[in-house]
Amino acid sequence: MSKEEFPKGHIETLWAPWRIEYFEKQPRDLDFLSAAGRASDDAEHLVITRRKTAFLMMNRYPYSVGHLMAVPYKKTADLSSLGENEIVDLWNLVVHAQRILGAATRAQGFNVGLNLGACAGAGVVDHLHVHIVPRWSGDTNFMPVIAGTKTLSEGLRALYDKLVDAQNKLETERAP
Repeated sequence: MSKEEFPKGHIETLWAPWRIEYFEKQPRDLDFLSAAGRASDDAEHLVITRRKTAFLMMNRYPYSVGHLMAVPYKKTADLSSLGENEIVDLWNLVVHAQRILGAATRAQGFNVGLNLGACAGAGVVDHLHVHIVPRWSGDTNFMPVIAGTKTLSEGLRALYDKLVDAQNKLETERAP
């Protein structure tokens, strides 16, 4: 293919059609974490793991591939309102998320944190959740700085399947 034939217009436009669901959804479902906690169809709600008091799910509208959230079933904005077992389940899910993301995506590092309160950037103010975002050396580029855009290299459903497979493999390896 010569330079003249290169489809330059195709790479000048980035398509992220799944993001339109987020922007068009009015009113926004701010109870989606509780809904995922109650749901029986884990794949539909992108729930990967359930524990007694908390669960692990994918972020449906990520800006970074593999962005997971550990969520207590108890709907609360106040971390101090969680009991010891809830805190232990929540943080064990953070560790579990790192393991399965490492196995499925070969993540080299992680950003882990909570946004508590609207002024801290919480998108869901009344239901706290821990963000687990995988990172790789060299994964920064000009797109967020120049274009205000991030690119995702993999679709949600394909990544969901990889994470569930990695989780199943890790559980099989741990079984006696």
